[in-house]
Amino acid sequence: MAEQTEYKKPLPTLSNLSRPFWDATKQHRLTFQRCKLCGPHVFYPRDICPGPECFGVGSMEWAESSGRGWIYSYTISHQPAHPGFVPEVPYVFAIVQLEEGVRMNTNIVGIEHSDLRIGMPVEVGWDDVTPEITLPKFGRRGG
Repeated sequence: MAEQTEYKKPLPTLSNLSRPFWDATKQHRLTFQRCKLCGPHVFYPRDICPGPECFGVGSMEWAESSGRGWIYSYTISHQPAHPGFVPEVPYVFAIVQLEEGVRMNTNIVGIEHSDLRIGMPVEVGWDDVTPEITLPKFGRRGG
């Protein structure tokens, strides 16, 4: 087993609301909330459905994602957002649109920067950064 080095980047703060998301990522599963009343998937986790005609209180449930999507937008960061990112500069920060309709901020990994394209199919992969936190990151679909 490889020795885990100290993780130096910011980590998410787990709350009662976000814990199911992070518990699933530890199992290498991507989940999102879905409204039981009006149906759409939602990301980031919340207590009330954001649907314009719903606003259902207590209507949110967790649903499994395919983990597949495409690059909606991206930037190649040459300036680290935090000192912990210095060893990774330049890195790709992206918004990925998932098949379920949600968009999430993430990193794109394992793809040459010159090959990146808006609309490029990607799928989730996992970065087990601490014993408690696994981060979803995206790479080329099927690779």
